[in-house]
Amino acid sequence: MKALKTLNPYFWKHKILLFWGVLFIIASNFFNIYKVQFVGKSVDELTKNANLGFNNQVLIYVAIIVGCSLLTGFFTFMMRQTIIVASRRIEYELKNKIYRHYQDLSLTDYKQTTIGDLMNRLSEDVVAVRMYLGPGVMYVANLVVLVIITAIYMIKTDASMTLWTLLPLPILSYAIYKVSSIINKKSKIMQKSQSAISTFVQDSFSGIRGVNFLPLKKYIEKNYGVKVTDYQDKALDLAKTEAYFFTIILFVIGLLNVAIIWIGGQKYIAGELSIGKIADFFMYINTLIFPFSMVGWVTSVNQRAEASMQRINEFMDKKSEIINKNFENYPIKGDIEFRNVSYTYPNTGIKALENISFKVKAGESLAIMGKTGSGKSTIALLLCRLIDPTEGEILIDGKNLKEHNLANYRNSIGYIPQESYLFSDSIENNIGFAIDHPTHEKVVEYAKIADVDKNIVDFKEQYKTMVGERGVMLSGGQKQRICIARALIKNPNIIIFDDSLSALDTETEQNILENIEKKIHNATSIIITHRESSAQRADKILNLTEISNSVTA
Repeated sequence: MKALKTLNPYFWKHKILLFWGVLFIIASNFFNIYKVQFVGKSVDELTKNANLGFNNQVLIYVAIIVGCSLLTGFFTFMMRQTIIVASRRIEYELKNKIYRHYQDLSLTDYKQTTIGDLMNRLSEDVVAVRMYLGPGVMYVANLVVLVIITAIYMIKTDASMTLWTLLPLPILSYAIYKVSSIINKKSKIMQKSQSAISTFVQDSFSGIRGVNFLPLKKYIEKNYGVKVTDYQDKALDLAKTEAYFFTIILFVIGLLNVAIIWIGGQKYIAGELSIGKIADFFMYINTLIFPFSMVGWVTSVNQRAEASMQRINEFMDKKSEIINKNFENYPIKGDIEFRNVSYTYPNTGIKALENISFKVKAGESLAIMGKTGSGKSTIALLLCRLIDPTEGEILIDGKNLKEHNLANYRNSIGYIPQESYLFSDSIENNIGFAIDHPTHEKVVEYAKIADVDKNIVDFKEQYKTMVGERGVMLSGGQKQRICIARALIKNPNIIIFDDSLSALDTETEQNILENIEKKIHNATSIIITHRESSAQRADKILNLTEISNSVTA
């Protein structure tokens, strides 16, 4: 259970809730066991005075039993309101921590994993860990306290009988230990299979247009069936192993009941033990039945949590290659310089750029042209510092980009990627996403700059129109222009168009570029394009060649 040690700081943080939870566990178990002795006393009282009719003493015992039951219920409720609440808070904090870590990772890290696997760690794995934090901790603590309190009362009743009835428990513990190690291995295998399903479904739904257009439905269904069958086999294999817990526990409980009848019967015949005391032992053992029957489930939950936490830790231990060391706030002018910059993609070994050097002064515009694969988009990613160069350096305002405050720098950039991405929200929220508390007037202003307002006002809901997942309700050109408006609304000092005008006609493209020159004329513009019409408006032109990545200006 080494992986679960990383959760210890969370336990310490919520120590007050957990402390009260333990107190409530002790209180609920004390009253639950305290009432048992009055069951035996009632039996003995009725046995002695069976012919006397109404018995006030028995009535008092019944009142004590009912009162203790009510107190047990109350403290059990409070136990759940502290321990389970603490586990929910830890779950909330853990999910936020993982999500923040996702945002800190570089593009290289994302290329080395799948969206389905990332989603599975954030949902299924965290839920499995939460089960350990809440029910897992609660039931284990409850069992420990219950066994201690019950053992004390059992020894007070009859020490030798207590010894014989509790003797099988070490055997039960050993059996649980052996089976739990098998469950741990099978849990990890099942989690990997579940991640494979999540990844496959994510890919299928993301490419649903291609799936429907091409004759791929049967292929998708067949492969999905194979993965689900694999998961089913692993889940059933795990479930069969878990079933051994309950079989073992029920067998041990049966032995305990036989031991009580046999030993208690002999002591009753010898006059050493009353029927009421024997009844007490049955009550004690039956009180222990549920907690001990939960041992198997709790062990299974903890083993699953360990497997899930190990997967989470493996991911959380990944350190992004993009590290921010500066936290000062200052203005960015927009001077850009590449000095002998080279970049090789680590996952493929492909050299995208080699020995690139150029300068762009603040307020100037630069057009970057070249064939597909010549490294144009790589320059955009380097400028946004989504990746770092493998050789050379990038200077912004004369300072190495790695030494800039990353959040401050990116807040000064308007980046329109090659692939237009919209969130499943309204058009207004998609445009205003880049700034805090955008007004409707400001959203409309920048929609006009991006030359998309004329299309939006024709929609039935206008700016409240929901765009659908990834903007599926809009055309390619509309999506691109909304992305342009979103990048411009924060009035950036550096604007990067990564071939993001390709879906627009020449007239719309020229309108957008003219609007930018008028409204955001002080910004440095980097325009990656295949069109000569776009490049002609730039102050400088870089032409990249695929073979040597040489530069001509």
